[in-house]
Amino acid sequence: MNGADTWSTWAGLVLGCIIVLLYELRVLVMGRREPERVARAAHARMRADWVRALAEKPGFEIVAVQTLRNSLMSATISASTAALCMMGAVSLAGTQLAAGLHTLRPSAMAPLDILGPALMVVLFSSFVCSALSMRYYNHAGFAMSMPAGSPERMALGPLATDYLTRAGYLYGWGLRTFLMVAPLVGGIVNPWLMPPASLGLVWVLWQFDRPGAVD
Repeated sequence: MNGADTWSTWAGLVLGCIIVLLYELRVLVMGRREPERVARAAHARMRADWVRALAEKPGFEIVAVQTLRNSLMSATISASTAALCMMGAVSLAGTQLAAGLHTLRPSAMAPLDILGPALMVVLFSSFVCSALSMRYYNHAGFAMSMPAGSPERMALGPLATDYLTRAGYLYGWGLRTFLMVAPLVGGIVNPWLMPPASLGLVWVLWQFDRPGAVD
């Protein structure tokens, strides 16, 4: 590959990364200035209201546990899928990564030398976020299964709210990072597929980030 082709492929990779980073920065700034315009803030508020409402409703403990079980199953599926994909990525890119460690010169690096490890890092991040989400959903279930109105339930209310908030954020990031696999896979096929794949990813993420309208 000549110098012009090398710079062209690197340009496609960098452009794709910039598109995603700029979008994430925009969502971060928007979440701090106007949290009501970002779904994660609206969902966190909804989970807190749910915990407070059920704390005053005796007889709804089973409903709470079933709801948390559904969330736990969703996080389990996400973690399992990320783990399976990560093992596949290690099988495909592990040999290339091991060979690339012998040549640490930047001039000798190709886009594939970056995209392979990046794919494994993204999948591992998705697995970790989903696994931690499972942990928080599991512990929140213990608090929410206690009799409503009991002193123990009232004392653990803030903890249950905090755990559900963390679980929701972690589950969202687990799904979010898993979706980031798409532009990386496109870049592995052809570095210039990464920018359009990144634009597609941004559109999908925006659908997740928009809160629903509440009358």
